[in-house]
Order: sequence, then structure tokens, then C-alpha cells
Amino acid sequence: MDHAPTRAARRPARRGGGFARACRYLYRIPLLSLHVLLLLPPTLLCLSPPLGRLRWGPETLGERAVRAWSAGLMWIFGFRLRRFGTPLRGPVLFVANHVSWVDIEALHSQRMMGFVAKREIAGWPLVGWLAAQGQTIFHQRGSADSLNGVIEVMRERLRGGRSVGVFPEGRTRGGEAVGPFHARIFQAAVETQVPVQPVALRYGRHGEAQTVVAFGPRESFAANFVRLLGEPARLAEIHFLEAIPAGDLDGRRRIAELSRERIVAAMEQR
Repeated sequence: MDHAPTRAARRPARRGGGFARACRYLYRIPLLSLHVLLLLPPTLLCLSPPLGRLRWGPETLGERAVRAWSAGLMWIFGFRLRRFGTPLRGPVLFVANHVSWVDIEALHSQRMMGFVAKREIAGWPLVGWLAAQGQTIFHQRGSADSLNGVIEVMRERLRGGRSVGVFPEGRTRGGEAVGPFHARIFQAAVETQVPVQPVALRYGRHGEAQTVVAFGPRESFAANFVRLLGEPARLAEIHFLEAIPAGDLDGRRRIAELSRERIVAAMEQR
């Protein structure tokens, strides 16, 4: 399997500080505060029963509220969302390349899904708490028992008609390449016979800002959060790719390979 950097990952060096960055902080910090203090409480209310189960077209009120809140957060951080393709309805296993914590908000801006995420995220300020409210399934990396439990929860959710989002690379990689996909995480889709839809996430024009958005060497979540808040406005592309129908292929490994192939191909598009 080729792990070489994709063309989409080649980008200019990280931008430093300066007057423009200071100006962006001056208006984005107040906007972020208002977004959290004023809009988060009604969003959580919409997620709570019985409001969260009310239908609004093909979605529930709770799903609409999450999409709107996530889209607003992305806008405050300067990301201008552009969607390609259509997310499937019903129970789906969405699989995407992993760049940063921003990936979850980008996907939630388009479709509500419960994510599988590393347990450390639960301790991150604000984002960890929001992740828990958004049906995140936390996994202790390196623990076989934890993974078994995660797959069981995934099966229950998919059988119950809910969607799940996973990052099969298992971790972020600095944005330079799409790493190998771990096949075992696809087991729940194989057993429940739900479709798998690959999603390619590209930041910047032709994905040139992948490594800007990604965590830098030894960069903490807090440092990445603050840095991205001061970054220039840029595109955030969410490519919902051709789905792999339930039962279309034999074996989770082949589904993992095909999902990665489709994502890499989308990342290479000019």
C-alpha cells in the first residue's frame, strides 16, 4: 500500500503571526464566546428528549441543531464549507481521512453521526464535552478490550438506524498523507450489512492547507485550537464519495482498501 504524500497534501509552510492574525483574534474570540454562550444551550435543548426526536423533513430537530451549530463554529474559525456529493440517509458507516479535531465539526456540519474517537478527546476543553453530547464512542487506543467494546456499540447503533463516523487511520498524521486503514473497524458494517460511505476532507485550495490545519510536532489541542482561530479564511471541502453497498464486497479488509483508494483519488483531484 502506497503511503507516499498525496499531491493534495503539498502546501506552503505554516503562516506565522502578525497584524492580520491579531485582527482576526479581535473579532473571532468575541464571536466564539457568543456562539458558545448563546447558541450552545438551545442546541443542547434541541438534542434532549422529547425535542430531539421531533421530525424536521428527513432529519430530527436535534440533528438539524447539531449541523447548524457545527457549521457556525467552522465559519467562526474561517472555514468556508463546500460539499461535494450527498451523504446517504439511514444507518451508514462514514469513513474519512483524519487531519485534525476540525474533521468532526466539518462532518457534523453536513450530517449527524456518532464518532469513534480516542479517549483523550474526552478530556479536551469544550470539544471533549461536546463530543460526549454528540454520541461519541470513546476508544482507548492499544486496548483490544476497548476496541471490542467499541465495535459492539457500533453494531448496536447501526442496527438501531443511527449512523457512525470513523477515522480508519486511527490517528492524525500531520496532514502529509492518508495512512493505511485499519480493517477491523469495518467489522460492524460487515455484520450489520449497512453501506460504507468514504468521505474525503480537504482544507485549502486543492488541499494545500492539510498540514496547516493538522497538529504540528508536539502541538497540543489547546495550541492547535488557538492557532487555527487566527488563521486566514480558507476552503474546507467535504467530498461524500461513492458508497460501498452492504454485501457488495467480501471481507472487511477489501472494504477498507477500497474506501482508502476512493479517498486518496479524491485528494489527488485538481
